[in-house]
Amino acid sequence: MPVILQTEELLNMYSSLPMLDVRSEGEYAQGHIPGAINMPLFNNEERAVVGTLYKQTGKEAALEKGLEFVGPKMASMVRQAREIAGASKKIALYCWRGGMRSGSIAWLLETAGLEVFLLQGGYKAYRRAVLELFDQPLPLKILGGYTGSAKTEILQEMKTMGVQVIDLEALAHHKGSAFGALGQPQQPTSEQFENELYRQLCQMDLSQPIWMEDESRNMGKVYLPQQLYRRIQECSMYFIERPLKVRVEFLMQHYGIFPISALEEAIHKIKKRLGDELFRYILEQLHAGNLRDVCTKLLNYYDRAYYRLTSQRNQELVLRIPFPDQLTIHQIAEMILTYESH
Repeated sequence: MPVILQTEELLNMYSSLPMLDVRSEGEYAQGHIPGAINMPLFNNEERAVVGTLYKQTGKEAALEKGLEFVGPKMASMVRQAREIAGASKKIALYCWRGGMRSGSIAWLLETAGLEVFLLQGGYKAYRRAVLELFDQPLPLKILGGYTGSAKTEILQEMKTMGVQVIDLEALAHHKGSAFGALGQPQQPTSEQFENELYRQLCQMDLSQPIWMEDESRNMGKVYLPQQLYRRIQECSMYFIERPLKVRVEFLMQHYGIFPISALEEAIHKIKKRLGDELFRYILEQLHAGNLRDVCTKLLNYYDRAYYRLTSQRNQELVLRIPFPDQLTIHQIAEMILTYESH
């Protein structure tokens, strides 16, 4: 008989127990437990056929059709599972609700000599745990600041200093602005973003501060969970103030590496907000190679937008910290943590 695991037990075995997601490719792509490998019992088309038969004809006909689909795959599934399990011969698996699909494959793999662990309630139970965690109060500390303030780099430096940090932009594969997709891999779904965020939170001490960057509700196509976004807006924010010239240099260094065509495409995304006159001027300067002027004009636009967003916060919870332009990222991180400890 397979060993039944609750979601909390599974989290403690993430790194040591290989895991199979036996749902279809489409279900897996929408969202899955981080680290799980997709080994579908039915592919997308087969799942649709079986599901239609179940609704129109009944369980018996659906079961027979399912067996027709699965029979030729059984040997290859065993080989794949053995390879994934390795020398331990242990493997976890789940389907949507922990029902027939995972039960069938568990029987097959146990027959083949593997020790199988089943997730109680399947992926549905995992998603319930994800959403429940976002409903809980979290000890968040938020780092804010105008575009080009190197917030991500400061947070990464804080992480090397032993501070708990979650990089939301790294999880979303997007830096938040119209230029945020440049140089980034394909974005996950919002559901998968939540799963990855949940995994990181579960690895942290929830009695100690967790630092995140101030973000709008969406980063490209990925949306923050509503509960988490609300908490980010309601908790303390450490607003770093860096000189405009420093931020211009930062943008030139980080975005000047991309082709003009990619930058132009990003600028087109905010054409309406810039207005026709400013939009045309920025494009002219971009093609003339005046990147410094382009960055300056764009920062003026983004600063106004971020000011409006920040002004909606409780200003008593916004601690503004000015930094001279000669400070290093490490020195800034140290100063922020000194402010935070008082």
